[in-house]
Amino acid sequence: MLGKMFVCLLLLMCLFSVPAFTQETATAASNATAIDTVWMLIAAFMVFFMQAGFAMVEAGFTRAKNAGNIIMKNLMDFSAGSIIFYLVGFGLMFGRDKFGFIGVDGFLLSAGDPATGEGLWQLAFWMFQTVFAATAATIVSGAMAERTKFISYLLYSVVISGVVYPIVGHWIWGGGWLSDLGFVDFAGSTVVHSVGGWAALAGAIILGPRLGKYGPNGVVRAIPGHNILLASLGVFILWFGWFGFNAGSTTSGTNLSIATIAVTTNLAAAAGSIAAMLTVWFQFGKPDVSMSLNGALAGLVAITAGCANVSPGSAIIIGLLAGILVVLAVEFIDKRLKIDDPVGAISVHGVCGVFGTICVGLFAQAPYGELNGLFFGGGAELLFKQLIGAGTVFVWTFSTAFLLFKVIQVSVGLRVSKEEELRGLDIEEHGMESYSGFQIFTTQ
Repeated sequence: MLGKMFVCLLLLMCLFSVPAFTQETATAASNATAIDTVWMLIAAFMVFFMQAGFAMVEAGFTRAKNAGNIIMKNLMDFSAGSIIFYLVGFGLMFGRDKFGFIGVDGFLLSAGDPATGEGLWQLAFWMFQTVFAATAATIVSGAMAERTKFISYLLYSVVISGVVYPIVGHWIWGGGWLSDLGFVDFAGSTVVHSVGGWAALAGAIILGPRLGKYGPNGVVRAIPGHNILLASLGVFILWFGWFGFNAGSTTSGTNLSIATIAVTTNLAAAAGSIAAMLTVWFQFGKPDVSMSLNGALAGLVAITAGCANVSPGSAIIIGLLAGILVVLAVEFIDKRLKIDDPVGAISVHGVCGVFGTICVGLFAQAPYGELNGLFFGGGAELLFKQLIGAGTVFVWTFSTAFLLFKVIQVSVGLRVSKEEELRGLDIEEHGMESYSGFQIFTTQ
């Protein structure tokens, strides 16, 4: 009798516990979704703040007479970029795949239905991806600073944010052909930084150097920036924002690999700044501030592709090599190629972006991302895929950007006049001074 009563009691307990268990499971799932959404939005806000970092770096590394123009370009990067990415770019990048090349739906954020959980997720995901698109476009600004027409800048910024960048993003992050190939770029060494760097290279070549940059007989003249403290603040802002850039690319706050990613990101940046400082110190006898700052950025760019796939020790090696590489690249581009890049954007984002992408094929380690690179017993297959991806993105970006800048050059014009450049773009393009009341002397 007692046995039958016990069985009945057990059955009743199971019966009444089923709804409670279902409710608990639903709560756990909804909590995870909420955490993931909040994390992705916090990361998006951190990456948005990087716009201020880029503005400070570019303004500090250039002359006072152009500071307002630089702020306007960075403001419009995000403003115009947000609209065009909403209208076109997001669909091209994450829409339904066509031939592995392009997305063909999802325009005007049509999947972002606020009445559904998936729609709300799409809204948050769009916000996160928008700040990435703005980053790719703003990289170009630095290499073409101090001599570009403002209207021309607006035109090419919109095309890069709306077309050039999203198509590369679709290949790698939107289910395109490079994704199918097995190419790895976790947070954008190639998707974001190389795209910005190679577009900057095309623009700087077509635009030509600033007046006075190169003298007769190939003499290279330094044109110092007006505020190294402002540039330093910009680098620290970028370093902070990069934790959102890389760790936020998990798009999940419940993915505990965000801890590893934060560590590898920080170590690479620190190693990059130290390596750049030591390299330039050895070369020129002084620990140059601007090169050390760019070394930190070089380490950040280089680790972005593999931040989830490499160990902390490998991250230090990648950062050290990137810090050395950026110094050599800046010197080569400036003195050998005679390409005027006021902030070193081509070297930091283009050269180190490719370097970091290749490093995934060398340093990837299975405990961190289920892949092994060449140095950890994985053979050369992943390295080969990384080389294919980096190479095709260079060809696509450089060729389309070169064509874009040529079209702008022969239509509305790309460069300001000699008189406008000498007087400064703040006065000529915007009718104001960034430092009103201060007397600014310039010899160039």
